[in-house]
This record gives sequence, C-alpha cells and structure tokens, in this order.
Amino acid sequence: MTKSPFSLRSQADSRVISVQKEDFDVAALYQALQQNPSSGAVVTFTGLVRDLNLGTAVNALFIEHYPGMTERALSDIASQAKLRWPINDVAVVHRVGRLEVNQQIVFVGVNSAHRQAAFDACEFIMDYLKTSAPFWKKELSDQGEQWLEQRESDRLASKRWS
Repeated sequence: MTKSPFSLRSQADSRVISVQKEDFDVAALYQALQQNPSSGAVVTFTGLVRDLNLGTAVNALFIEHYPGMTERALSDIASQAKLRWPINDVAVVHRVGRLEVNQQIVFVGVNSAHRQAAFDACEFIMDYLKTSAPFWKKELSDQGEQWLEQRESDRLASKRWS
C-alpha cells in the first residue's frame, strides 16, 4: 500500500521525514517537490534492495530502527543540508521491516533554485543517512541471516563533507 500524495508547501519547515513499513510513491514525492515555484531543480535518489551483496545472493533485507530517535536523526540531517546549501524543500522516506529484492528502501529528494545545490544536498543527506541514522540491517540469504556492518566506503563518503 502506498501513501497518498502530499504537499511539501503545506508544511511550515518544508521537510517531510517519514520512517514507515509501507511502500512509498516516488511519483507523488517528486510531484510534491516540483510544487515550489522558487525551485529550478529537483534531485532525487531511490534506494532498492539488491539481489547480490559481496558475492552472496540476497533473498530479502530486514531493517530495524529506534522509533523517535531515527526520525530526529533524519530531521537533523535534513536541517544540516538546509544550512549548507540554498535548498527549499527536503523529503526523506525510509522503510523498515522485511523488504524483498527490488523493493524500495529509501527516498531522498531536494529542490533548489540551482542544480548543483540540489545534487550536493541530496548526496550529503544520503551519505549521512548511511552513517548517522540509527538503522540496523539484516540480510536474509540461503546461507542464513547476517547483520550488516557499516561499510568503509560509506564512512569515507560522509567524511568528504567535514
């Protein structure tokens, strides 16, 4: 089940932060980001469950989080992006629970008057989401279950913004 479309402009701080079990509608999120007349660029990222990780076939992914703390962490990351770049609106939606291969995990979208700010802010949010948000991921495969550790490549990606 997907969430119904919403308008980012109706929210005082121009941020949508959601941690949810249900799927999300990328088109609706993108349309909401398009509604700001000050924006000349919308940049989005959608992450999916892969079928292969480090040479192991993946059947599904199970994502846990710490309710309340997770939403605050995502909100803080979005706030940091708004302080660094002249972006107008931010949407971050992250799913939790059991997710099958090819299902959507995360959506990050930003809009800005100019493309470079939108690209940079979107990358920044994703990099910090991977390293600073309290999510725990367990991979389910034919070989069993395995909790995933943070990747060094993700840590290095987030350090470039320091």
